[in-house]
Amino acid sequence: MGIDFSHGSATWSYGGFMRFRTRLAESIGITLAEMRGFRGPREWSTVDDAIVPLLNHSDCDGDLAPEVCATVASRLREIVSSWPDEPFDHDRENALRLADAMDECVASGERLEFA
Repeated sequence: MGIDFSHGSATWSYGGFMRFRTRLAESIGITLAEMRGFRGPREWSTVDDAIVPLLNHSDCDGDLAPEVCATVASRLREIVSSWPDEPFDHDRENALRLADAMDECVASGERLEFA
């Protein structure tokens, strides 16, 4: 059981998705555990980054609109491209699959659903 999406082939375990989002957050200079919804008091409105809709999203339900997918996909690719190349980097591979799925949603005008 884990995180799946309505489009594409990206998938994570729940714990893996949390580690992935923690890594994304660290890449933009924030600590996820300090954010509202993740044990902390810091409001998301204090973070100005296109990746926020992915970081501040339920693990297992909800969706992202196509126009949100467009900005998140671009930023997601930018962030993971700065990560060091490591063999078998599941997060990086899945992030690129997720960005492709978001592009698919933009092209089709469909929402990306989290399941």
